[in-house]
Amino acid sequence: MASSPVKVGLFGRFGVGNLGNDGSMEAMLAAVRRMRPGAQVVCICDGPEVVARIYRLPTVPMVTRTRPAGPLFGLLNRALLKLPARIAELFHAIAALRPLDVLLVPGTGILDDFGESPLGTPSTIFTWCLAARLAGTPLAFISIGAGPIEHALSRWLMKAGAALAQYRSYRDAKSRDFMNQIGFDARDDPIFPDIAFQLPVPPPAGEGVPVPGGSGLTVGLGVMTYYGWRCDATTGAATMNAYIDKLAAFVGWLLDQGHRVRVMLGDQDDRLAVDRLLGAVAGARPGLAPGRLYFEPADSLHEVMRQMGTTDLVVATRFHNVVCALKLAKPTISLSYAAKNDVLMADMGVGEFCQHIERFELDLLTGQFSRLLAAREDVAQRIRTTAARYQRQLEQQNETLAARFL
Repeated sequence: MASSPVKVGLFGRFGVGNLGNDGSMEAMLAAVRRMRPGAQVVCICDGPEVVARIYRLPTVPMVTRTRPAGPLFGLLNRALLKLPARIAELFHAIAALRPLDVLLVPGTGILDDFGESPLGTPSTIFTWCLAARLAGTPLAFISIGAGPIEHALSRWLMKAGAALAQYRSYRDAKSRDFMNQIGFDARDDPIFPDIAFQLPVPPPAGEGVPVPGGSGLTVGLGVMTYYGWRCDATTGAATMNAYIDKLAAFVGWLLDQGHRVRVMLGDQDDRLAVDRLLGAVAGARPGLAPGRLYFEPADSLHEVMRQMGTTDLVVATRFHNVVCALKLAKPTISLSYAAKNDVLMADMGVGEFCQHIERFELDLLTGQFSRLLAAREDVAQRIRTTAARYQRQLEQQNETLAARFL
């Protein structure tokens, strides 16, 4: 008698506009289908309608939209600090997980509290991890990022959730070290590269595809709408303004050097930063020739990589913009908001080409760019060698996952 197909859940903040998160889910989905072609996959996520439309997957919302209605429940819920709603969420999660053979949490910086309060994503993660244990569904965190987690309650919730997993791997040593530092014993947990490195490389642009702007190099510039770690547009307005002002000055310098600049995003929310940057440059250079500075929207990491494929060097802020550039062996400069970028760049052998988004200096950036340009062939080869090693390591992890859970 033929065995029934394995039933797999993918859990994460997917379908909400973060292209890096969606790319991690897509990489895991492709890996599951390679390992078990007949697998039945369901995605448990924040944006179920988007994931269902794009990936043709059955979906379950992370947060149930069906709760007891009426003013009495609302009053009781508030009086008990939303505990009744949390209990409803737990039962929703248990019901969704019972039919599954395994719940996979693929990549992303799932164990940090960037822009989150404890009762947001940290609480949701704990609820689903607890539900997996109560439902008897094995749970695996795969090549995840961890830290920083600034709020004490968020730390407790995320540590407690991670402790319920049967398997955990981290995308870098710094993530594992962070978990050890906050009192979670991660010493035996393995390290494997970010799973987005498993995504296929888009084919190169075909012959006859026009390259805007004539001669010179094309520089990819990945920007981010950034208001600080708490993502507060009021308290972080000065941070955002300084970032855009310095980027606009850098774009002006690149244009003066004869280069073209292709602006790219990594999250749909980054469109605000794109518009502000383009407006700042246009205001300073009203006669700029068409094609010297340009932007196209993107709906996936595949599209981001396709755009990056037309560039010669990349300067980027978001982690998965940096991953895409390195996947394509593009000489890259990172303007990061967290240490994850720096760790990845150092492992690639290009750690000297990093600055922090809140403290980067224009003179240093132009100097880094000039050095990178001069060494770009050697740098690209160094990146290719490491990326190939990442691919082999990720295949090793897939073999472990297939043997244990699929």
